[in-house]
Amino acid sequence: MSKTTSQPNPNMLARARGPRGFGGPVEKAKDWKGTIHRIWKQMEKQKMALVFSIIFVILSTLLGLAGPYLIGIIIDEYIIPKDITGTITFLGILTAVYVATALFTWLQTFMMIRVSLETIRNLRQDLFNKLQTLSLKFFDKRTHGDLMSRVTNDIDTLNNALSQSVIQILSAILMISGVTIAMFSLNWVLAIVTLLVIPLMILTTKKIITYSSSYFIKRQRDLGELNGVIEESISGSEVIRLFGREEKINEQFSDINERLRRSAMAADTVSGFLGPVNNFINNLGLGLVIAIGAVLAVHNLATVGIIGAFVLYSRQFFRPINQLSNLINMFQSAIAGAERVFEIMDETPDIVDKENAIVVDSFKGDVEFSHVTFGYEDGQPILKNVHFSVKAGEKVALVGPTGSGKTTIINLLSRFYDVTAGELKVDGRNIQDYQKSGLRKKIGVVLQDTFLFSGTIMENIRYGRLEATDEEVINAAKMASAHQFIQHLPEGYLTHITSGGDNLSQGQRQLLAIARAILADSDILILDEATSSIDTNTEIEIQKGINKLTEGRTSFMIAHRLKTIENADRILVIHQGEIIESGTHQELLKKKGFYFDMYDSQFNLQEL
Repeated sequence: MSKTTSQPNPNMLARARGPRGFGGPVEKAKDWKGTIHRIWKQMEKQKMALVFSIIFVILSTLLGLAGPYLIGIIIDEYIIPKDITGTITFLGILTAVYVATALFTWLQTFMMIRVSLETIRNLRQDLFNKLQTLSLKFFDKRTHGDLMSRVTNDIDTLNNALSQSVIQILSAILMISGVTIAMFSLNWVLAIVTLLVIPLMILTTKKIITYSSSYFIKRQRDLGELNGVIEESISGSEVIRLFGREEKINEQFSDINERLRRSAMAADTVSGFLGPVNNFINNLGLGLVIAIGAVLAVHNLATVGIIGAFVLYSRQFFRPINQLSNLINMFQSAIAGAERVFEIMDETPDIVDKENAIVVDSFKGDVEFSHVTFGYEDGQPILKNVHFSVKAGEKVALVGPTGSGKTTIINLLSRFYDVTAGELKVDGRNIQDYQKSGLRKKIGVVLQDTFLFSGTIMENIRYGRLEATDEEVINAAKMASAHQFIQHLPEGYLTHITSGGDNLSQGQRQLLAIARAILADSDILILDEATSSIDTNTEIEIQKGINKLTEGRTSFMIAHRLKTIENADRILVIHQGEIIESGTHQELLKKKGFYFDMYDSQFNLQEL
């Protein structure tokens, strides 16, 4: 049995509870304005920091505009008349202006980084909280790697854009507006000459951005797919080596990695034209300003100081335009990433509580499947008109071939999915009438694919009931026959295990999962192949604990080793989504039907 709990490639095999596969491709940005509006709504939560950032932007912009004006005055009124004292005085004022400009620029950056990090923290928290509300059906259709890419890479891309771009855009707009006013106030002819190149700059920027946009979207999609392959190759490392598929996974990674390289290369290359093209246009505009300014100076229509100021203003005018062009590149990635994030945020959970859902404290344990039909995909039913009832305290075993629908019954009872047709009742009420969190707390589950969290063994067992004492945890471990192997570990119950429990054997992980379920002390118990990875001697001991655990409570047991369910109160035989036989072990053997053939087949194999 593989250690991995991650979903396999759909071309390999399917998980028992439903289909899995890669997520759908990321589509091209559909609503730029809507996405930007949603980002702004997140940023608005940091109102005070935003206000201070804007104030600092205005102050730094005004001081930045004062610099060229002062330089013009120094040239015309002090340098040309050779007034050294006045020149030194104004140079001191100019120095103070530039120092203040640098200070306010740093302050605006500091405040904007704070806004960005707070916004990203809240957005990341909202996204993580959203993932906790989504049903298993959502995760069935997406790889873990792609989801992780959205939580990490896409949000980080947005963080970079917010911290580096938003305040720069505001500063650029203010600077362009202020410079335009200053230039027209000094000399309207030179101002018009400076503005002549703007249409050319806008046209080239629009063309390049339009052409590169699709590449940025594809780059984000390829990055998510690459992360999916990486996650699967790490989680499924044992299976890869077991079947000797290292070369195959390397080829798959190499193919996606190359596609990512090509899409990133295309995006960065095309968008990289913006800088050189705009620099050329800037220099063209500056050349026009100097040429026309020289003509005006010859005819005494402009002073040397004004021309000098205009040269500096031209630089200040084109620099923010260049910044805006380059920032748009960053925003393309950020918007693409933000849309992927909001795509998850907009997902509607399939399993939701009713408005007046019942908060249950305990269950008696009566369960009824009333003509239930269910399928993971439309038109492909896994369960077909399943009908049976279980009385409180009854032990029911579910047996049948792989894929017959046994685990699906458990998934419906845990309300991981809702029935397609029919009705599922617990204690006489539709399961959908109960608050799902309370319902699941009263159902203890031990799955075949055991998952353990990074932390100590004590913490993993206590996951079943967080308020349990150490003594209660140890007693649960003893009942599950896990105490003995835990004692032999380096630090006993304080031994740290990795995520997934990869430093323990599969059998040890199942013992801990059983101990966790024992500690939870639920009203309804589900054992899905709970002893499939445990040796025969340990299974005998564990069976004693399970018998104590199931005593007096409704229990569902899925088992392929039929010896383990001979003492069940009732055995339901499921084949192709239908219950074809029902009865005790002895009753089913006497019928000499499907169950008899299954049991006889296993008995003969054991004899061999």
